[in-house]
Amino acid sequence: MKVSIITVVYNGAEHIRDCIESILNQTYADIEYIVVDGQSTDGTVDIVKSYGTRIARFISEPDKGLYDAMNKGIGLATGDVIGLLNADDFYRHDRVIDHVVATFQRSGSDAVYGDMLYVDRNDTNRLRRYWRSGWYSPNAFLWGWMPGHLSFFAKRQLYIQHGLFRLDLKSAADYELLLRFIHKNKAKLTYMDEVTIVMRDGGVSNKNVGNRLRANREDQLAWKLNGLTPYFFTLWLKPLRKISQYVTRPPHPPGSPVH
Repeated sequence: MKVSIITVVYNGAEHIRDCIESILNQTYADIEYIVVDGQSTDGTVDIVKSYGTRIARFISEPDKGLYDAMNKGIGLATGDVIGLLNADDFYRHDRVIDHVVATFQRSGSDAVYGDMLYVDRNDTNRLRRYWRSGWYSPNAFLWGWMPGHLSFFAKRQLYIQHGLFRLDLKSAADYELLLRFIHKNKAKLTYMDEVTIVMRDGGVSNKNVGNRLRANREDQLAWKLNGLTPYFFTLWLKPLRKISQYVTRPPHPPGSPVH
């Protein structure tokens, strides 16, 4: 089973080596690694090129933002399974893809997902949040559930059948895609009860009221675009579910070895 991993980056020279090394050091052999750069000007291109043919595909050109770049990477992918890993982030250990493939093979699922850690941007041993996705049950999206997007590995066939990221959405493009794949089109899921991704904190924030209201409107549009109707409380449960991520602790601290 070939796995395509896609990293999109723009001016990510500070951390992209950690991301690249976490993929190239995976014990699983059949990985196609694709990097899509938005024409960086900070040395990112030179860093990526320094890895030579260990990176299967590399393009550097202007794009229309994060999700346009992700769509380009998906279009280049030839693997049976596609995973996404942003330039600031890295895999929790070197057997993540081994575990992902074993889960696909054992379950026959369309997609596999796990848990994520958010850590301090400069000190990756300092935990900020622990996103424990938990097991999926039918209609879980109506109760504010969603898996961590970067922990989500999908068969390439899902993208072929159900489409790519919508570029008319900003903060909710990942939510809409997961809603479309899982809730609307009933993709068969399997949960990996382990942390797969470590993310540096510092993405688009919903901490202030204005950002949360804008995100809520986009989440609502995601349902409408798919011809779906949420409960009146669905879109407020979604951010409320995140509260537990700040108090729950993972079984292994961010800097500890995992076997």
